[in-house]
Amino acid sequence: MAQAARIQHSLLSLLNSDGKDHPVENTFALVTLVLGAIAAFTTLSPSLYLVSSWVGLVGIGTGLWGQFISSTTGERFLLIIGLGAAGFGFYLGMAHGGLFGGLIG
Repeated sequence: MAQAARIQHSLLSLLNSDGKDHPVENTFALVTLVLGAIAAFTTLSPSLYLVSSWVGLVGIGTGLWGQFISSTTGERFLLIIGLGAAGFGFYLGMAHGGLFGGLIG
């Protein structure tokens, strides 16, 4: 017997591809994506290295935890994109001055 095809309408339906709700996992994926975007875009101005390094570090932490608890491929995809952007922002922020702005060391 043929099964009816489900039509996906929103981003959350792409993230919940197994048909179950995953609010915590989806939140980690979206937060990591936003933090990664902030960290990456603040590297365009070298004077914002504190923002990019701290936001990148937090984004790496949320992304790694999100990978640990993720349930679907859509969540993992967004987490990897966010992790890459957060890592990029973190490392460039570290290259421009670090987490503490030269106050320590």
